[in-house]
Amino acid sequence: MNVLRTLSMSATTAAALAISTSAFAQAPAAGICAPATEPQIAALFDRWNDSLRTLDPDKVVANYAVDGVLLPTVSNKPRTNPTEIHDYFVKFLKSAPQGTIDQRIIKIGCNVAQDVGTYTFKFKDGKSVHARYTYIYEWVNGQWLIAHHHSSAMPEVVARK
Repeated sequence: MNVLRTLSMSATTAAALAISTSAFAQAPAAGICAPATEPQIAALFDRWNDSLRTLDPDKVVANYAVDGVLLPTVSNKPRTNPTEIHDYFVKFLKSAPQGTIDQRIIKIGCNVAQDVGTYTFKFKDGKSVHARYTYIYEWVNGQWLIAHHHSSAMPEVVARK
């Protein structure tokens, strides 16, 4: 009787081990970092800015992770899901914004990258706004997406010479 119980337990243990090993082999390997360079991370702003040119909020939202957060320049409301981010860009795109990076610092980690600095937005009415920005990108399902985007108008007015 003990022999049968031992064999049964061994078979159960072997089956559990085989299942868990198979599942582990299909999961992404821990510690594997997506390769990234500063020019590649800088190009992510260009991708986002190009999506603004389309005036299509869906194309802009496609740059954000599903759980991405937007703290926008011209709204007091944090946008914490795709619907809220979309709502912001429906309104923002009416002014046909185009951004230019003035100064930036890029830092790259394992499956995360930061692009932080200042930029200037010009609008179809000829107005412009100087702002600070932070983009935090995450490597998600084989692509870099915006996990966090903070933009705020510069607090100090600089006199033009």
